[in-house]
Amino acid sequence: MFIKKLEDCPKFISGDKAILRELLHADKGKFKFRYSLAHAVVKPGKTTNPHKLKTSEVYYILKGSGLMYIDKKTAKVNSGCAIYIPPSSTQYIKNTGKANLEFLCIVDPAWRKEDEEII
Repeated sequence: MFIKKLEDCPKFISGDKAILRELLHADKGKFKFRYSLAHAVVKPGKTTNPHKLKTSEVYYILKGSGLMYIDKKTAKVNSGCAIYIPPSSTQYIKNTGKANLEFLCIVDPAWRKEDEEII
C-alpha cells in the first residue's frame, strides 16, 4: 500500500505561478500509470500565467471560487467542479474569492516541463 500526505510534498512555484505540491508522477516511483497528480493553490486576487500543455489536463476544484479561461471561453468555477482542458489550449485561472483557490491537477500523460509553454 502506498499513501502520500500532502504536507510531506515540497511546495514549489510552477511556471504558471501557482503554488504546487506534486503528489504522484508516472516517472517518479515504482508504479505503472500514465498521469501526474498535483495539488495547486492560487492566492486571493491572483491569476496564473496563461500557458499551454501538449497533453490534456483536468482541474478538480477543492476549495474557493474563480474564473477558468480556456482559449477564448470563460466560466465561473467553485468547489466540486471538474474542468477538462484539451491539449494545446491556452489556459489560466483567476481566484475571485477571499480565500485560497485550491484544486487538483491531473495531467495525462504525466506533466513534463518540455510539454508546457508559458505565454
